[in-house]
Amino acid sequence: MSNWEAIAMSLSIAYLLLAIKQNLWCWVAAFFSTLIYAIIFFDVALLMDSALNVYYLVMALYGWYSWRYGNKLKEKELVVTSYGIKKNIQIIIVLSIISSIFGFIMDTYTHADFAYIDSFTTVFAVFSTYMLAKKVLENWIYWIVIDAISIYIYIQKDLNLTAVLFAIYTALAFVAYLKWKRDYEYQKA
Repeated sequence: MSNWEAIAMSLSIAYLLLAIKQNLWCWVAAFFSTLIYAIIFFDVALLMDSALNVYYLVMALYGWYSWRYGNKLKEKELVVTSYGIKKNIQIIIVLSIISSIFGFIMDTYTHADFAYIDSFTTVFAVFSTYMLAKKVLENWIYWIVIDAISIYIYIQKDLNLTAVLFAIYTALAFVAYLKWKRDYEYQKA
């Protein structure tokens, strides 16, 4: 698996670097990296991560479409927006409840490893991916937390390249947040 893991890692880094630049091609790299990771995660019994990567396949198509055609009615490019603190607190509460329910189901009825943590990162990643496709600034804050937690899971499953990838993701998510925040403030001015 290490060769496939290395390919998926390279495509994932390309995806994130292109997303930071708000380049449409990020979604193509995302599609192929997630296809590989869906198989890898299923093979090591990270079932929620595997399911998440199937979702990422669909979201890669949606993200590409959203960035390409998202504001065609307004005849301008999709711009960075913000949900604000109140809406983000509501989102965190709802997603935490959903994560707990999925964690219980996965822990009780499957052979999944790290059922609660895996469910947490998966549920939050599902919504964060949607936020990214809509260019919502706070998606990067969510990713910093998700990616940092994921490092632990991948180290425990001996997916060391993927753990390194998620360390890189954590740092790049911080960089992305700063860049998108600058873009957001510029758009508001």
